[in-house]
Amino acid sequence: MLARRRRCGHGFPVPELSPCGAIARRHDPDRFLCALFAPPAKREALFTLIAFNHELARAREVASNPILALIRLTWWREAVEEAAAGQAPRQHEVAAPLSAAIRSGALDAESLIAMAEAREMEAEEEGIASTAAFHAYLRGTAGGFAVAAGRLLEAPPALLPALQQAGLLYGLAGLLRAVPALAAQGRCLLPTDLIAPEAVVEDPARAAPVIAALAREAPAALPLQGLPREARAAALPLVLARRDLKHLAAGRPVMRGLMDRLAVMLAAQRGPR
Repeated sequence: MLARRRRCGHGFPVPELSPCGAIARRHDPDRFLCALFAPPAKREALFTLIAFNHELARAREVASNPILALIRLTWWREAVEEAAAGQAPRQHEVAAPLSAAIRSGALDAESLIAMAEAREMEAEEEGIASTAAFHAYLRGTAGGFAVAAGRLLEAPPALLPALQQAGLLYGLAGLLRAVPALAAQGRCLLPTDLIAPEAVVEDPARAAPVIAALAREAPAALPLQGLPREARAAALPLVLARRDLKHLAAGRPVMRGLMDRLAVMLAAQRGPR
């Protein structure tokens, strides 16, 4: 019997999703869209990676204080370490498939631990001090995700730095888009040498010049020539990042639409540039 199919939020028909696939579609629709272009045999592990990243990203969001956020991140780091050691998975809808993906060799434990450790900066009460530190944070979080995805999809090791840079740019665009939402939670991750976090929390509109400047001065992407077709899904978020950063640099809102989806589809066929 054929699996019942439904349409994802981007309009593409997809098979009935696993719990990790459903989490990816609901909470990270951009990366979910990109994952649909991964080889079918790798797609579920990529959904699991997206769901794991979502759990890390929400650690500070759902915690009432930074210490509790660090405890949540430690819980996930230990779950990865236990899976790498062959221990039974923890009881969680993401931890079990994550453990299976690690034990099968699909996901690299070292990359996952690095992603968790990079999130610890979000729990720093004094904030992110400089643009350099801000970029380092993005290189470890969204960039770390791109590296893990690249390893999963067997990208050439020589191209992992370019994938990490692509991830940094996607993370930058995403964080700049999220400034109002973070401010509503009483949070600000913009560099404190550019703007005071309390000013952004009080009135997110004050961050508009900083957002535009960070988008205009975004680091350059590194060449991705030679990325195999099977690994392109790891680089596809860069397509959306470039489009978003153009809007943000001009002070325009970012609204996902058909042209974004078509740009991702085209890059999946031709390869990201």
